[in-house]
Amino acid sequence: MSIESTLISRSASQCELCASPSNLSVYVVQPKRNDNADDQAYLCSVCIDQIENTDKMESNHWRCLNTSMWSEVPAVQVLAWRLLDKLKGEGWPQELLDMLFLEDETMEWAQALSNQVTHVDANGAVLSAGDTVVLIQDLKVKGANFTAKRGTAVRRISLVQDNPEHIEGKVDGQRIVILTKFVKKK
Repeated sequence: MSIESTLISRSASQCELCASPSNLSVYVVQPKRNDNADDQAYLCSVCIDQIENTDKMESNHWRCLNTSMWSEVPAVQVLAWRLLDKLKGEGWPQELLDMLFLEDETMEWAQALSNQVTHVDANGAVLSAGDTVVLIQDLKVKGANFTAKRGTAVRRISLVQDNPEHIEGKVDGQRIVILTKFVKKK
């Protein structure tokens, strides 16, 4: 039996998150652990689109997690936890998160991607350690008596691992912290 056949049978031909019966496909929950059905979910195109494009996320669509979070399928549990965690600022998801219990191994899987911090510049380009960026406005440097001028190139930046809004780099010979919203990748 193929993985897709297993998922169709397991889900009763419905999205495993919102129960929609249309536009269903296999979704691999990253980071993939094994090549079996427990690492995949059968989801509708609306759920997949919102998972992959968080800027399109509609919190009311995810009220369905109130039911699907109780699934016995580890991949569905992981997706439910991740979505509730992402939406917890809305209020109601925090209540569901407080009720949700995951086995230790499943919780580690759910949190695996949330530990990765992504730094992006003012234009949304992903920044990496060692990149060169350009300041897009004059910045007064606190603790030093100078202003970093717009257009200044900052080479070989380093990323602040626990804060996606901060990078570090040398300007005028001094190592400073720079907000990512004030730089663009060169």
